[in-house]
Amino acid sequence: MTEAAVQVKTEERRSGRIATVTIDNQRRLNCLASPTIINLAQTFRKLSEDAALRAIILTGAGDKAFIGGADLKELGAADPDTVRLFITRLHQACLAIRECPAPVIGRVNGFCLGAGLEVAASCDMRVSSDNAIYGMPEVHMGLPSVIEAALLPGLIGWGKTREILITGETFGAEAALAMGFVQKVVPAAGLDAAVDHWLDLIGRATPKAIRNQKALMNRWERVSVEEGVYAGIDAISEAYTTGEPQAAIQAFFEAKK
Repeated sequence: MTEAAVQVKTEERRSGRIATVTIDNQRRLNCLASPTIINLAQTFRKLSEDAALRAIILTGAGDKAFIGGADLKELGAADPDTVRLFITRLHQACLAIRECPAPVIGRVNGFCLGAGLEVAASCDMRVSSDNAIYGMPEVHMGLPSVIEAALLPGLIGWGKTREILITGETFGAEAALAMGFVQKVVPAAGLDAAVDHWLDLIGRATPKAIRNQKALMNRWERVSVEEGVYAGIDAISEAYTTGEPQAAIQAFFEAKK
């Protein structure tokens, strides 16, 4: 496999059309070099064009790592200009994940460090193997944690964010669950079943409602609470222009009969 290997598999399941995106650079713990980062961004932009896609699973190849971090060889040879380009591209990849209309499930299997944790934070939900290791060790490499690390206060609170970023200490899956970074921890052999459970729940919802909900939550991250409330009023009104609520509510009453 080349360092740019980002595998994509799209299939029809009981829950609808599902895509699985796999970072495959196992000999280097699926670490992210520039070719991989560019490929990852392009992959999610392409998937965003598929209006029938119900959800995306993002994972790492093998059982040792989700993403072990950024490519240290590339960072070690960088200068102020090239590192700016590298980190900007990484942000663009994370942004492509966050802005993808379909929900993205992070399937974390093993090491999830630095850039890997930022990619995981960009997913909508995260399920972790019980042997996963998390951390933001950039300070040990003379670097601050940047870009999507800015999402962490909203996910785990300022106190835990400061602890993780300032100490650079790694932590396990149960700690990630306790702080709210991941939503579920299961044995490694149960990862796929846990993902499938979420996919089944997503598949029961109406397609446009799921996408509208994600778009609204993305907006909530960027505006005040008051603006978010009024954005929600707009969103529920717009939902009625699709016909989905009327059909779903009618089906509910029909089923009760």
